[in-house]
Amino acid sequence: MLCGQLDRHLRQIEQRLDVSIHNRGNQFTLSGPEEKVNSARQLLTHLYAEVCQGVGLSPESLHLQLQQSGLESLAETAEGAQVEAIQVIRTKRASIKPRGANQQSYVRTIKHNDINFGIGPAGTGKTFLAVACAVEALLEERVRRILLVRPAVEAGEKLGFLPGDLSQKIDPYLRPLYDALYEMLGFETVNKYIERNIIEVAPLAFMRGRTLNNSFIILDEAQNTTREQMKMFLTRIGFGSTAVVTGDATQIDLPRGIPSGLTHVSKILPDVEGIGFTWFGNKDVVRHPLVQRIVEAYDAHDDKAATLETQRR
Repeated sequence: MLCGQLDRHLRQIEQRLDVSIHNRGNQFTLSGPEEKVNSARQLLTHLYAEVCQGVGLSPESLHLQLQQSGLESLAETAEGAQVEAIQVIRTKRASIKPRGANQQSYVRTIKHNDINFGIGPAGTGKTFLAVACAVEALLEERVRRILLVRPAVEAGEKLGFLPGDLSQKIDPYLRPLYDALYEMLGFETVNKYIERNIIEVAPLAFMRGRTLNNSFIILDEAQNTTREQMKMFLTRIGFGSTAVVTGDATQIDLPRGIPSGLTHVSKILPDVEGIGFTWFGNKDVVRHPLVQRIVEAYDAHDDKAATLETQRR
């Protein structure tokens, strides 16, 4: 189970960590740079312990383990292991363990600050972990309701051409939030909570004029807010509430010339007490390995274009 069919798990580790692995029975020989060999050794030891406990191992789960290690040392100190255990998020249908130091730090920050920002590329778990924290807080009765908010910005398509009223038009934009809730609470429970207004999903424009007490509020796709909208949202926070703002500053769909509220707020609030920022990078992507390579390719292209533009000037 550890090695995989035709040793495909070992080949996956070799390719990612740039080491060579040879085994005869339960004797493994690793060769390569010392730091990478240490990472591979600790990864194999960790995976073997999980397999012995009956945890299944697949190429997908191995990819997530590799994402946790990255190309740096996977080693978790005793202190780190304790922190990871503490940060497990418990929901009705599953226990969710943040992967990697950045996700662990993100969850820890959410639990210790009233306003939190998770900024980084797609696939890093920003929204999913925020929803998980919200569900846990609701089930533990630390908050009375959950509000999921997104700006209804057109990503290259026109809302007016979609059928239905406003709520039906923006429903596709809120689908990722619904999907996360269904996974953690179940379809029937989510619909019951929505009917009783315990869970509210709404466009950002509907937040104006409200004060939200004893609530867990998540603003998703925040890169598509204007400066005024971001300020309006942040000033809605009431007593006993927690707010999480997530977004990817590289995927802004605002009309040309309108600055992003997320980019603006990331420059003026990092030093404010009670507000936490977590920055995700390419190595934190936990989707298909191609997603990470796509993000890196776009970043490299943007850097090259910026360099050429600077040279022209």
